[in-house]
Amino acid sequence: MAPSRAGLRARRVPRAKTTWRCQQCGHAAPKWLGRCPDCGEYATFAEEAVVAGRPAASSAAPAASTPLDAVTASADERVATGIAEFDRVLGGGLVRGSLVLLAGEPGIGKSTLLLQAAVSLGSAGRGVLYVCGEESAEQVKLRADRIGATGGIALLPEVDMAVVEATAEVERPWLLVVDSIQTMTDPDLDGVPGSVGQVRACAARLMRLAKERGITVLVVGHVTKDGAIAGPRVLEHLVDAVLTFEGDQDHALRIVRATKNRFGAVSEIGIFEMAPEGLLGVGQPSGALLAERSSDVAGSAVTAVLEGSRPLLVEVQALVTPTYLQMPRRLSTGIDTGRVLQVLAVLERRAGMTFGQHDVYVSVAGGIRVSEPAVDLPLALALASARTDSPLDADVVAFAELGLTGELRSARQPEARVREAGRLGFTRVLTAPGKGALDGGPAVTQPRTIAGALEAAGLARSR
Repeated sequence: MAPSRAGLRARRVPRAKTTWRCQQCGHAAPKWLGRCPDCGEYATFAEEAVVAGRPAASSAAPAASTPLDAVTASADERVATGIAEFDRVLGGGLVRGSLVLLAGEPGIGKSTLLLQAAVSLGSAGRGVLYVCGEESAEQVKLRADRIGATGGIALLPEVDMAVVEATAEVERPWLLVVDSIQTMTDPDLDGVPGSVGQVRACAARLMRLAKERGITVLVVGHVTKDGAIAGPRVLEHLVDAVLTFEGDQDHALRIVRATKNRFGAVSEIGIFEMAPEGLLGVGQPSGALLAERSSDVAGSAVTAVLEGSRPLLVEVQALVTPTYLQMPRRLSTGIDTGRVLQVLAVLERRAGMTFGQHDVYVSVAGGIRVSEPAVDLPLALALASARTDSPLDADVVAFAELGLTGELRSARQPEARVREAGRLGFTRVLTAPGKGALDGGPAVTQPRTIAGALEAAGLARSR
């Protein structure tokens, strides 16, 4: 006898429910979308399974709250990693029970830096568990031998987050290094490694491990093609500190910058040099950045920028050439292109220079990226020098913000910048009116407008 239609419906296996989730921002949709309506990225949706069943109502008893005055807080226990530049970015060292994210482009040195820090702490008697999800234990050992890093750390080639958590519970290391978060998987969830759900779940488990067990956790993160940290934004909210690697692989210098730090100042940087023995801290970065500067070439200006609490002298270069295109080119490396266009407009309107029939190229030497407004004045001087083909004096350092009306505005901590210029042998400083002069330091000239600055620099000639 043939089964009835009702019997077939009864025995039919229910279809698993799925949702489409943006791998860039985590936005969920019932079907695939070509473009995410939240972040605007294209082709970022991936299908993920939805956990069936309705969550049961919580039966937990309410917890007793604690008045703020009754809470006792002790000073953060900081442990130096043995790498001075890395400790500077962290605010003095690693804090016990903290969760730190280090992100950067492939091959820039993330794993090398963390391996050096792990070996240094392991050699000092701190227990270190190094989870190598991207490499085998043999590959990590080869890198350690190559950079001369030998010490007591334990390697765990594993991608299962449950296994990592269980191992950490048993061994109780002081430091847990996870390389990288995008390779880890939570067995309780569906989805491929690196998906939004997996990254969020693994990061949450690491956060609980750090806070409940007092284990310091260092996590390696990937970046997207635009330079942003890959994964959901909640990853950056969960961690206590976010460190980003900057620099070009074609340059020897690398910069580690703190963009979030619950235990120290943000915008602090550490400068490293890639060498055969690993990443080495650069103790005098200003001298290294200016070592190859040519002082008798037009289009070069030296500025003093402030990165965190550290003043740095960097070279701003400009090239202005006649164009053969209908629309002149405006290309910039190390400085935002919008800032370059603004300075060009001020020079044309307030200083009488013309750039409409010229291509303009701007670069910061050494692979450094400068974002503070104090770069406006040296940028204007470099552009004017290139336009008039008149080199600036080699002993001049400039820093000031340039307003749209042509006035110069002061930069923060001018005394520290002037002091750094004097330490490197510069004898003249161009800056905005205000403080900055030091007894026995470089001579400080403080024009009020860009026209006055060009005249003080000897660039107010025929254009």
